[in-house]
Amino acid sequence: MLIGEVAQRSGVSARMLRHYESLGLLRPTGRTGAGYREYTDEDIRRIFHIESLRSLGLSLRDVQRALDDPAFAPSQLVTDLIHQTRERIAAQTDLLTRLTRINAAEPSDWEDVLHTIALLQALGSKSANARQHAALSSAKDTPIPPEALVEAILTESDPVVAGALRWALAHSGEPAPALLAQGLGSPSPEVRRRAVQALAELPDDTSTALLRTALPHPDPVVRAHAALALGARGVADAVPALIDLIVEGRNDTDAADALSALATGPAATDAIATALVDRLTQGSPDPTARRRLAQSLADIPGAAASHALTELSQDEDRAVALTAAYVLRLRLRR
Repeated sequence: MLIGEVAQRSGVSARMLRHYESLGLLRPTGRTGAGYREYTDEDIRRIFHIESLRSLGLSLRDVQRALDDPAFAPSQLVTDLIHQTRERIAAQTDLLTRLTRINAAEPSDWEDVLHTIALLQALGSKSANARQHAALSSAKDTPIPPEALVEAILTESDPVVAGALRWALAHSGEPAPALLAQGLGSPSPEVRRRAVQALAELPDDTSTALLRTALPHPDPVVRAHAALALGARGVADAVPALIDLIVEGRNDTDAADALSALATGPAATDAIATALVDRLTQGSPDPTARRRLAQSLADIPGAAASHALTELSQDEDRAVALTAAYVLRLRLRR
């Protein structure tokens, strides 16, 4: 079979077949009387073997070793190819991510494209000042796509930069809660904390709904941020979690303030006072926790709280009784 027919049947160009021959990778078995290359069935099989190995990403040098060196072991080479392929996929994925983010910024011209690229690069800078400047610039100039802001928020360790990033996300006007919801499920406590902090600063209804789902979260830090944020938004579902914070002594002052803010009507004030008293009478909180619960009744208006404090002023725990009596005196002066 002559080279033109081989090229047609194999899909390998005549030029490439000659290149293989010049490298010693493929040698036509014979020649015609006119001196033309003539390929046998064995030569054709070798061509297909060459192409199969090349399809795996092997260099022509490695292809020749694989075909001609009996001692050649493919295992290490295949392992290397796997590693190289993964690196290429990661690089292509990174490129796709950057292109998607640039497109999400809706650039109107190449200047916008270049500015977005510069901001994205600054977000990944080793300099905290550069990252902070990029975050602040995003709200004023070319917006950074929310996906990039969320990724930066979830990985940012500098508290000042993290605050700037959350501010930029809150002012972006773009939906982001769903992206942050993934952070709540991260195995990393730091990532979960950053995610719930960002959600707490987004005022939209979707963020509020996600914060509600975080109230029973197994991570106490996530629960605390969610409860305090929901309390500030007037969500009554946060009351049990806020009382838990008071009992645990974590963010207890903020939790008490949030309960006070939630006590906006007779029904709400009575419900909160009843919930506080229930925790006091359960017998499980330690004396310090009981004192904190008694103190929390101070800013809860209404008869239910006053009645509870009156009873607590006779509590067998002297510290609780003194706390309740003191709070009662303060209420009478108002």
